[in-house]
Amino acid sequence: MVQRTYPVVIEVGETGRFGGFFPDLPGCGAGGDTVEACHADAQAALTLHLAGMIEDGDPLPEPTPLGDVTVDPEVRVAAILLVSAPVTGRTTRLNITMDTTLVAAIDSVTSNRSAWLAEAALRALRDRHDGADRG
Repeated sequence: MVQRTYPVVIEVGETGRFGGFFPDLPGCGAGGDTVEACHADAQAALTLHLAGMIEDGDPLPEPTPLGDVTVDPEVRVAAILLVSAPVTGRTTRLNITMDTTLVAAIDSVTSNRSAWLAEAALRALRDRHDGADRG
């Protein structure tokens, strides 16, 4: 499995919580009550962000080397860490069990069951990640 590794800047927020942002990936962020929790959330955020970019056909930017990361002096930096995420477009064949009524409902809205299920899974993962940000 191919991995891409990007630096994440973890900063201390005004409330004492931690927020993370990826200088190379605008819009990709993370949060947590501790640096460790923020780092773990950054892993999930990076995975979803890169998957979305690949799905949209956007090119992945080259990661900035850790030693070259620059941060605005006003940012209260707690840590600058590396986060890796898989970036393969390979598919895996699965054998799953589902209720026949649910399968029929899926088939009524799509001609590509696998793509529809993959999209639904990605959407659910994004919603779960976004919900964790609000928690």
